[in-house]
Amino acid sequence: MRVGEIDLIMQDVGVLVFVEVRSRSSTRYGGAAASVGPVKQQRLWRTAEHYLMRYRHPPACRFDLVAMDGESLQWIRDMLRR
Repeated sequence: MRVGEIDLIMQDVGVLVFVEVRSRSSTRYGGAAASVGPVKQQRLWRTAEHYLMRYRHPPACRFDLVAMDGESLQWIRDMLRR
């Protein structure tokens, strides 16, 4: 089953962190953070669920976003919550 991709999978003090990285040359159409809409968010959830199936007892996890707009970089912790 093809689900999607996760850019980075990291660990932060016992929490598994799924990181989406988005880059835009300008904020003309809302910028990098705005490009993670509902469809992309749902795809991230499904892909993470698929990845977590390898664990007998899945760890706590969160979703972060690294948004790059031109020269500006912003790390948004816990961008998706359910």
